[in-house]
Amino acid sequence: MFLQALRMTARDWRAGQLRFLLVALIVAVAALSAAGFFIDRLRSGLNRDAHQLLGADLVVNADQPVAQAWREEARRRGLLIAETAIFPSMAQAGAGDAAQSVLASLKAVSDGYPLRGALKITTDPSQAIDSVGTPARAIPAPGTVWLDANLLGALNVKVGGELRLGEKVFRVAQLIATEPDRGTGFLNFAPRVMLPLSDLPATKLVQDGSRVSYRLLLAAPAPSDAGALRAYGEWLRETIKRGNIKGVRIDSLEDGRPEMRATLERADRFLSLVGLLSAMLAAVAVAMAARRFMMRHLDACAMLRCLGLTQNQVTAIYLIEFLLVGLAGSLLGVLAGFGSHYVLLEMLGRLVSADLPPPTVLPALQGLATGMLLLAGFALPPVLQLRNVPHNRVIRREQGAPQPAALATYGLGLASFTALLLWQAGDLQLALYTALGFLGAFGLFALAGWLGLASLKSLRGVFNHQGWRFAVTSLQRRPGATVVQVVSLALGLMALLLLTVVRGDLMTAWRSATPPDAPNHFIINIQPDQKEAIAGRLRKAGVAEIPLYPMIRGRLVAVNGKAVTADTYTDDRARGLAAREFNLSTMTEPPAQNRIVQGRWYSDAPGSAEASVEEGLARTLRLKLGDTMRFDIAGSPVEAKITSLRKLEWGSMRVNFFVIINPAAMADTPQTWITSFHLPKQSAGTGNALSRDFPNLTVVDVGSVLRQIQAVLDQVIQAVEFLFAFTLASGVLVLYAALMGSQDERTREAGLLRALGATRRQLSQAQLIEFLLVGSLAGGLAASGAAAMGWGLATYQFKFEWAFTPGVWLAGLAAGALCAIAGGWLGLRNVLRQPPLQTLREA
Repeated sequence: MFLQALRMTARDWRAGQLRFLLVALIVAVAALSAAGFFIDRLRSGLNRDAHQLLGADLVVNADQPVAQAWREEARRRGLLIAETAIFPSMAQAGAGDAAQSVLASLKAVSDGYPLRGALKITTDPSQAIDSVGTPARAIPAPGTVWLDANLLGALNVKVGGELRLGEKVFRVAQLIATEPDRGTGFLNFAPRVMLPLSDLPATKLVQDGSRVSYRLLLAAPAPSDAGALRAYGEWLRETIKRGNIKGVRIDSLEDGRPEMRATLERADRFLSLVGLLSAMLAAVAVAMAARRFMMRHLDACAMLRCLGLTQNQVTAIYLIEFLLVGLAGSLLGVLAGFGSHYVLLEMLGRLVSADLPPPTVLPALQGLATGMLLLAGFALPPVLQLRNVPHNRVIRREQGAPQPAALATYGLGLASFTALLLWQAGDLQLALYTALGFLGAFGLFALAGWLGLASLKSLRGVFNHQGWRFAVTSLQRRPGATVVQVVSLALGLMALLLLTVVRGDLMTAWRSATPPDAPNHFIINIQPDQKEAIAGRLRKAGVAEIPLYPMIRGRLVAVNGKAVTADTYTDDRARGLAAREFNLSTMTEPPAQNRIVQGRWYSDAPGSAEASVEEGLARTLRLKLGDTMRFDIAGSPVEAKITSLRKLEWGSMRVNFFVIINPAAMADTPQTWITSFHLPKQSAGTGNALSRDFPNLTVVDVGSVLRQIQAVLDQVIQAVEFLFAFTLASGVLVLYAALMGSQDERTREAGLLRALGATRRQLSQAQLIEFLLVGSLAGGLAASGAAAMGWGLATYQFKFEWAFTPGVWLAGLAAGALCAIAGGWLGLRNVLRQPPLQTLREA
């Protein structure tokens, strides 16, 4: 039986009846495997470097210096400890007019850093850029700093040169090649400057109100001491909970930076669902190809039955044949996906580590299982119908109705489809939403396609052209196949249009939301006695508007008299907001770009304490008008009643505050000042001059940061567009399958029409017109769907005005027509080549 199945497989392959099924499987498996290999390598890298991501076994993150009692308790338990302090500040080099300054991420480290992983350094800039260096044996020596290599060019300084941080001058001793606990490239745009913790006080950069992240690193001296580390972690968590201490987070190897892992999990799901869309379309192609295979093998099955084979034997032969095709397609798809994931790595460039570990075998096994699952779910039902072919089909060409058992196998296809969604998404709710969304889009496009097809009936006589009438008649004769062609191509095109043409519209609208004269610089940490001097310098530089706002650090400790604890909120964002310090402000009038949506602005009466809260923060923390908020500001409580909710224009690039409290209530609080302004190009050196003359200031060039973010987004979008190319290929495959499914019928029709006098040229024109109609309708639907999704993203996600552009529809119509013509030519190029006499003989 197996040998017979091999012979039939070889015969069907030579006849070309298995090639399309193989290609559909390859595309589906390759799409999922490309995302799978990419995600697997990222996750393996994180698991491999979990200790390096932390720089220790346990890390205590705090907004304030870590309590001395915590250090002493760690030493008492025999644990290794080290400390770091990280904050943004300006690094300066040169003197006079040649002075340069750049916003950098300063990291002060103590002896013993890092406790886990290796910090690599070098004096060769090219090696540092390529992350090549030698492990450091100690931290920077007193009076020296280590830099990221890209700071050399920005500051026009060399190794051995001098660098000023605040009020202290350092010598550049080494370049940082790799930093174990740096974190991902997504979050750390500012280049690193590393200095010894003992030199930090001399810089005088850390003052009241400075934003500094303090970290206490802990590690067990030996694996046998892991119990002591766990016990210390439990003691510390209990101490924090008992004292209701805010602004402290504990990271361990077990949770491994939960916010980073949550981001990675979201990326996992997104990339998996992108590949899954390709697999879903390819599954339709597999089902159509299998049905065509079944229809073309009805006579062969009848002959096998006449030669004495039983139903079970016929079923076994074809199951073996499909098993061989499935294994071959899945293996080739896995290989294609493995090669494609390197393209993803190249597109993402600096966003991923170049030193990722090799992929595991898991994505390959998942790819193989996906291919077989698709084949079993979507190809098995038509094949099982072959067992019911009667003997007398050899002489009687009619086919009986499918048996109930064969029809029931279509339930297996639906179950396989749902299982595939659940497996790839990893979340039941997400899988169900995806399935319903896909089926909903399929239904809407099918309805639109059917209505468009119905409208063609009245247009049949509009043009006095034989090819036009032939094309409309052909589409009307096969409404089911036509609708499938339209829907499949529309889904593939919509996905690609969304990330090409519509993406450009989204970026244009985003840029339009930020006007050309929007603030491009921020200055923070302005001391009260520096306000007038800084404002005067900015006016001389041509800055027309210099809004200065007080900024006060405070922690939310109670709402309506009830203490805010770690258990007050369950939402992750709410918990994060409640645990951190707020940047509060005070002013007599609402800031520009702020609009009161509920309540009234406070009157600032003597003795009153009233607050205006941003509406999004109020929604997240479940605050409402009339609630009272108590803040701990430098050890002093301030309690204010919410009298208004504000809507902010975040895209304005102006200074915004979540909470503003009336000046009378904030008169005795410690304050620094912040401003945002638009600095003309001809005054570009003003920021460097201010940083040089006022070392405590942090001057942020927002324009350069936005350009960096834009570069990152462009790389990510390119990678996603690459994955969506599989989706478009799947859509074309379905179109090709639909056309191939009607090839035999089209061949008979063409032969009959040619026998009745129609020329080959007329029929060729009719096919071209038919493909143009199908492609244009699919392209129009795809463009409409992409535009609708773009509007939804702009309105509900990005919060800016959306402008529809005709370019989306022009691109959709053109792409749809081209894809339909290409698929039609591939599928039906042989229809008109067969002589009419041969067609009539075979009918």
